[in-house]
Amino acid sequence: MTTAPESQMLEAEDAIDADCPAMLRAAPSSVEFKKLRKRLLREVRQAIDDYGMVPPDAHLKRPRWLVCLSGGKDSYTLLAVLMDLKWRGLLPVDLLACNLDQAQPGFPPEILPAFFEKNGIENLIVREDTYSIVTLKIPAHKTYCSLCSRLRRGILYRIAREQGCEAIVLGHHREDILETFFMNLFHGGRLASMPPKLVNDEGDILVLRPLAYCAESDVAKFAAGMQFPIIPCNLCGSQDGLQREEVKRMLMDWERATPGRLGVMARALAHTRPSHLLDRSLFDFASVRPGAANGKAAREAEEPCGAGLAMAANLFGDL
Repeated sequence: MTTAPESQMLEAEDAIDADCPAMLRAAPSSVEFKKLRKRLLREVRQAIDDYGMVPPDAHLKRPRWLVCLSGGKDSYTLLAVLMDLKWRGLLPVDLLACNLDQAQPGFPPEILPAFFEKNGIENLIVREDTYSIVTLKIPAHKTYCSLCSRLRRGILYRIAREQGCEAIVLGHHREDILETFFMNLFHGGRLASMPPKLVNDEGDILVLRPLAYCAESDVAKFAAGMQFPIIPCNLCGSQDGLQREEVKRMLMDWERATPGRLGVMARALAHTRPSHLLDRSLFDFASVRPGAANGKAAREAEEPCGAGLAMAANLFGDL
């Protein structure tokens, strides 16, 4: 990805530029909100760079992204930050906002079209009655999320192909990724989460999550400050006692007890030690012997336990 100097991100920060996207003109001018906006810009740009979401030849063949907009705080924030980066010349990508109307009862069909028209955003609204399919196939006391997600993803892949988009872009943030990790850990018996970048099974469409480094609290503050017209989900959001909600509460309790813990946990997902886990497909444990080369590699990978270091610091200070 071709990037501009960091200072370019902050140009015209205190002035209203005539070329500024209409969606961003209502941004609050307070110092606190400007800091929040800069932080989200920096984190999204970092995720895009770290995971190579924009191809190196984007200046020759400009990619087109299908930005999925549900009407929730996450997807509004995603679209706003991507448009902000594009306006600043830091994202050489064409954006197409897309809403998949799943025919949920009570869904207000007029809100997103009005929002797109008011802000001059290129968009596509597709109506597919997945709600009836999900509620027919899944008993009311069961979780709808899995089937709903599969149906929605298949439709979005089709739309992306029809619109010439190389990627669908989703608004999953840091907490979504951590929640999925613990859902897999507690209920799936595996260490896995939502990757910031993957390719679909057919191998022709990318799935991107540029908000991977962004805290949910920052996303919520940004959406509230921008006064986005939030549309609640009446499908999964109407079911109480979901396992994901239990995991979310657990993570929130941890963060309240030890501020900053979620950031540490998120960083841990990018720093794995296969030789210090139990997966034989990732590390050849059988061949580890004294003096063997891979034994040396395993020893070099060793690091002191973080909890042990913290305890030692509390007991002895800096020695």
